[in-house]
Amino acid sequence: MRIRHASILAIAVAFAVAPIGAGAAEITKDSLKTVLKNVTEEKAVLVDVREKAEWDEGHIEGAIFLPLSALKRGIDAEKLAKILPKDKILYTHCVVGKRSLTAGNILERFKYEVRPLKPGYKELLEAGFKKAKDRAARSRDGA
Repeated sequence: MRIRHASILAIAVAFAVAPIGAGAAEITKDSLKTVLKNVTEEKAVLVDVREKAEWDEGHIEGAIFLPLSALKRGIDAEKLAKILPKDKILYTHCVVGKRSLTAGNILERFKYEVRPLKPGYKELLEAGFKKAKDRAARSRDGA
């Protein structure tokens, strides 16, 4: 059986525009209720990939700060292992999901189970996640 040139070209174009790697991260289908449950039961952690100024304006209690810019600059597996648990689901979040997805793709290369979130910081608060107290408030509270 002879394959036509156009068919070969179509296959080549399909592969060229397909996402790199079969395991490319996708926005999770987990509801925020499920995310909260998984985090509360310590099956998962939140990874805040926003930048330092955004983090300083407010972040989720217990979230791990790992800005996307740091991941893009390059990070090795040993350093990541000191920051992120390998045995838990990582829910990456930002503001609207774009950076969360990019961070998820990077972290998947290091074999983490990543479930990027589309909902951002404000939606997490609305879903029942607690805002971390700022340093000044913790100092006043004696923490």
